Amino acid sequence: MTCSRRRFVGHAARSALAAAGLLVLTAVGAQSSVVPGDASGEARIKAAFICKFGNYIEWPKGGSPADGAFVIGVIAGSKLVGELTQAANGQTVNGRPVIVRKLERIDPANDLSVVFVARGNAVVAAEMLALLRGRPILTITEAEDAGPPGSMVNFVIVDDRVRFDISLQPAEQSSLKISGRLLALARKVTGAPS
Repeated sequence: MTCSRRRFVGHAARSALAAAGLLVLTAVGAQSSVVPGDASGEARIKAAFICKFGNYIEWPKGGSPADGAFVIGVIAGSKLVGELTQAANGQTVNGRPVIVRKLERIDPANDLSVVFVARGNAVVAAEMLALLRGRPILTITEAEDAGPPGSMVNFVIVDDRVRFDISLQPAEQSSLKISGRLLALARKVTGAPS
């Protein structure tokens, strides 16, 4: 097989994997209804989204660690950490296994690719987002209205459905590029890139 044919086959395989991942993410979105008060259903849906988001982010060279695992740091209760750990089981992002690490208030976050701060941790979220500002780490929060400053993705519940908003400015400041495919699934996108 010639070198250019190998590159084409490799590109076709990556495109097929990305399309399959988008179908899964779209399916999660289509089935994102939650029963009011069903915290485990809501946690399960958010966990599925969080594990898939990494496939739609382009990190800068030398950004997200290229070797080893794709690490999702979580500041949340044990129920959400458990759901996220279960959702991550067997998942990969760019061929790297996804693992979940429960974080305490402030963590150096050296090898993290994603940080998720759950609702009810507003003070910690503000501290963590300030600490991570400008670093190539996808930041995800859940807040009733707009996400806190520095949050790139913020989960909201709208009409008993889990949705998410995307803020492009903090992503751009951290040299992260969010795929148009993910932007198309967002409820709202703010802060057009420069």
